[in-house]
Amino acid sequence: MRKLLNTLYVTTPEAYLSKDGLNVVVSVNKEERFRIPIMNVEGIVTFGYMGASPGLMKLCMENNVSLVFMSPQGRFIGRIQGPTKGNVLLRKKQYTLSEDENVSLHLAKLFITGKVFNCRSILQRYIRDNGANEEIEYAIKQLEWRRKCVMEADNMDILRGEEGRAANVYFSVFDHLILHQKDDFSFNGRSRRPPKDEVNAMLSFVYTLIANDVAAALESVGLDPYVGFMHTIRPGRTSLALDMMEELRAYLGDRLVLSMINRKQITKRDFIRQSDESFAMTDNSRKELITTWQKRKKEMIEHPYLKEKIPIGLLPYVQTMLLSRFLRDDLDDYPVFLMR
Repeated sequence: MRKLLNTLYVTTPEAYLSKDGLNVVVSVNKEERFRIPIMNVEGIVTFGYMGASPGLMKLCMENNVSLVFMSPQGRFIGRIQGPTKGNVLLRKKQYTLSEDENVSLHLAKLFITGKVFNCRSILQRYIRDNGANEEIEYAIKQLEWRRKCVMEADNMDILRGEEGRAANVYFSVFDHLILHQKDDFSFNGRSRRPPKDEVNAMLSFVYTLIANDVAAALESVGLDPYVGFMHTIRPGRTSLALDMMEELRAYLGDRLVLSMINRKQITKRDFIRQSDESFAMTDNSRKELITTWQKRKKEMIEHPYLKEKIPIGLLPYVQTMLLSRFLRDDLDDYPVFLMR
């Protein structure tokens, strides 16, 4: 099984990355703040505009460490990756199957079925822990119906429509899952660009982290993260990573956001209201979320398909590995991740 290494998140906008021998060095205003051996890192994500030295980029590429640049608000800017790994025949098979409408629809239905199932599990967990709630119980029934409709969809347009309806049902009761700080964290539906409240700002940020981890996992097993089966191909868009993160959003992202709010690890003071009525996380709140995210990755779960104990942080790798096996015809079908 693959070893879970560290992802280095650099959240200070003024930070500049360079190399010293085989070490990654983080400096602010030309003063060294942190260093780590490249062999202890599997990815670097930096939130700022100062950039990185050519030497550091070369060091990352030579050691198969992805280097991702984000804006201070968490918007994806670019990604640097070393030489393509993996079996070229696997990628060729991926490209061929991505053009097959039947295969693409089948996989898309599995990705969205996993997403709907896991959203439903989040709501069921609320009922188990907090007792009956009429609105949430109705949403659970609606999501089960939508899950069946997803599997019966006979084209991609119908599937996307069912996905949208399921998401509306789920997020219509998401506010009920916020048990503490309700006056400070109100949620009136999903808003992306821009996020119109603090909860949406957190969701967008953590979804970005998940997408990056899935893209890195796809590279590690030899798949092309830019060629998906459901999300359309666009320059610079990791379409397959966006496909595969659907089944992981609720388990990895939504639970983390709700936990941090309900445990009061983050407060209303950790956000900035911008001029266009949108909200952004402060540097301190991003650091707190990333720290919690890294700790969560080390927690152990039993994978529902493999029946093995794995760190949560390896879930993207395990799912991409299973997808590659399906594409190679080593598995009869792709075992989507379903949380219990």
